[in-house]
Amino acid sequence: MPFPDINPIALQIGPLAIHWYGLAYVAGILGWWGYSIWLTKKFPAVDRKLVDDYLVWAIIGVILGGRLGYVLFYKPEQYLANPIEIFQVWKGGMAFHGGLLGVVIATAIYTYRRGILFLSFTDLAVCGVPIGLFFGRIANFINGELFGRVTDVSWGVIFPHGGPFPRHPSQLYEGFLEGLILFLILFYGAVFTRWPHRRGLLTGLFLGGYGLARISVEFFREPDSFLGYFGGYFTMGQLLSLPLVGFGLFLTIRALVRDENA
Repeated sequence: MPFPDINPIALQIGPLAIHWYGLAYVAGILGWWGYSIWLTKKFPAVDRKLVDDYLVWAIIGVILGGRLGYVLFYKPEQYLANPIEIFQVWKGGMAFHGGLLGVVIATAIYTYRRGILFLSFTDLAVCGVPIGLFFGRIANFINGELFGRVTDVSWGVIFPHGGPFPRHPSQLYEGFLEGLILFLILFYGAVFTRWPHRRGLLTGLFLGGYGLARISVEFFREPDSFLGYFGGYFTMGQLLSLPLVGFGLFLTIRALVRDENA
């Protein structure tokens, strides 16, 4: 099927252009904030004030980590040769794994300063992250970027910058798995079970769930042209997601074998 005719600019007022990708960040952040406030009733160690005060820390962690992660993981030579381009974020270039690392560092500092157990806070915080992932992948699709490999399936899409052949809409696959499915799993665990009382369980499920979803979809996603495959088979996204699966599995097992609130 042909790519839908969607302008990547959602709204333009004179020289001011508001892109769908920017709106996806806003929707993800506000969605996380509102949902996290609603969830505080299920997490006795976290109240609304902690969530409100943390919001700025999260935004800084996502933006700085996402940008620096892209610079270091994907194009270090280019940015080392032209360091001024590191600050030109309007040209694109954000990495989820870098954003995650940035948020982890910001959260560690924040919880230490507030005297909160790190995993008690992250168990709540991760539940709303799939909201941002969902909107981000929809924005990737609208931009016609990060598309999939050539395919003959009936729902293949001919992307404007993907050549003449239909490709997997891998952005939508990721939005479905990393966004909707992961959100529902964490929602069920946070609201209908005693998982919030097993410190680290929801954090582990998020890390492992995201890692598995990303590794799976990468088999359908076109690898970055400037990186290609590692070892002739694996993509950078898969290699960066493997540690998430391992650490997520560790946290999940650890939380299940320990006593509640231990």
